[in-house]
Amino acid sequence: MTTLTTDRLLLRVPVASDLDACAAMWADPEVVKFVGKQTFTREQSWARVLRYIGHWQALGYGFFAVVDRTTDRYIGEVGVANFEREIDPQVSAFETGWVLATSAHGRGLASEALAAVLAWTDVTFPKQTTTCIINVDHVASLRVAAKAGYRERVRTTYHDDPVVLLDR
Repeated sequence: MTTLTTDRLLLRVPVASDLDACAAMWADPEVVKFVGKQTFTREQSWARVLRYIGHWQALGYGFFAVVDRTTDRYIGEVGVANFEREIDPQVSAFETGWVLATSAHGRGLASEALAAVLAWTDVTFPKQTTTCIINVDHVASLRVAAKAGYRERVRTTYHDDPVVLLDR
């Protein structure tokens, strides 16, 4: 199993027992404010956990569970996936994304986790363009993307929300 570590974080392949923490995170209105605006039910979070596990099984890459090394608590998700989104223009098969529990916001943890994932991706899948999709109003995520070297490709809509596609 692929595991990455940073000074403050452990990034590991998701497991079924992540469900409770995942469901709590996705049930928080602040977390989904710029990601569809609708909180997730436990059932929907379970489907998300299974999707993440399935990515690793089918493609050899996916989203990592982000764990705070000090507390050993699940605090979010970050990774690379192929979601086969129905969006115009199309996105890379290596779409990056990140989401952290509200308790982890504002401490630079998303940037730290994303940097680790991109370093791993650059070695494991060299010369792959990665893309991220961010709501145009999500200033914090746009800063994380810029810090990681993402540049705006185009503005469009996804599920009726204005988004920007950024490539690295």
